[in-house]
Amino acid sequence: MWSANSKTAADVSASGLAAERLRMEVAANNIANAHSTRSIDGGPYRRQQVIFASEVERLTAGRSSGEASLGGVRVVEVAADESPMPQVHQPGHPDADENGMVTMPNVQLPHEMVDLVTASRAYEANLKAMQTYRQMTEQTLSLLQQLR
Repeated sequence: MWSANSKTAADVSASGLAAERLRMEVAANNIANAHSTRSIDGGPYRRQQVIFASEVERLTAGRSSGEASLGGVRVVEVAADESPMPQVHQPGHPDADENGMVTMPNVQLPHEMVDLVTASRAYEANLKAMQTYRQMTEQTLSLLQQLR
């Protein structure tokens, strides 16, 4: 059943576009800081990751199972990756400890590149869905004008 607060396919695609754009920005920031041993928080940079949630789950909470509505995706948070920080032996580094070990960021470039590619593909898919929705809407309007 359609309700006034239901989202259109364009709204769903737009939420995906925004979420994937943010994921690309976060991955690019991770890559830019892959060798930063000093951050604002002190210590090495900690990899960030985007956490998504489906809007369908949130919108259908408390409803009967037959009443699902479109909702898209939303960003819950940009959270720090709590995986261990690698230690590298670099005695001449300014942040080396007494044993010459430097705590490096937990950013792995191949992982970030995969995130960038998958986010880019998901962005393209949402854009294509939005373009298809627009074309279908234009064709519908054209048909309705011909019926007049």
